[in-house]
Amino acid sequence: MNDYRDLFWSLIPLVLLAVVFAGLASQCSFAANGPTQGQIPHFDVRAALTADARTLPFPIRHPVVPAEWTPNSGSRESIGGTGGGPVSTVGYLTEQGTYMRFTQSSATEEALSRFELGSRYASGTEKIAAQQWTVYAEPGAETAWIADFGRSRVLITGAGDQAAFTTLATAITAAEPLRP
Repeated sequence: MNDYRDLFWSLIPLVLLAVVFAGLASQCSFAANGPTQGQIPHFDVRAALTADARTLPFPIRHPVVPAEWTPNSGSRESIGGTGGGPVSTVGYLTEQGTYMRFTQSSATEEALSRFELGSRYASGTEKIAAQQWTVYAEPGAETAWIADFGRSRVLITGAGDQAAFTTLATAITAAEPLRP
């Protein structure tokens, strides 16, 4: 009769074989030093935002962020439904290694927040220069700030601290829209 000991001893060779194959396929690592930072992708933020300014029907801003911030990503999407519109997003790695991104859109604040943040509700405001930002902050979720610039809304989110949000909000507020 077979019992759990027999099952245990028959599974050990299978588990060892799986670990060996995973190691050979470079799907796992046994490094003692932990993870290492990979290569940061190159992203030409100026070219992307200039192209967005030529093709999207709302003003596009190119904020001047600190030189230590590295642009690493960008995308274009569209929010469907009532209040929706095209979306332009750019992401940066800050000097602390945290990811920050900002999204520009002609969508309403409600449509943009629902698209990016789901069912979260506003929890406060921040005033940066003369611009009012609505803050969406909940425990366990990334903070987000949204501001209305007339013909466009801008959303900032990321893993940065208050200083990173303030830095990006200040740069966006100071940036003049690009000419198409």
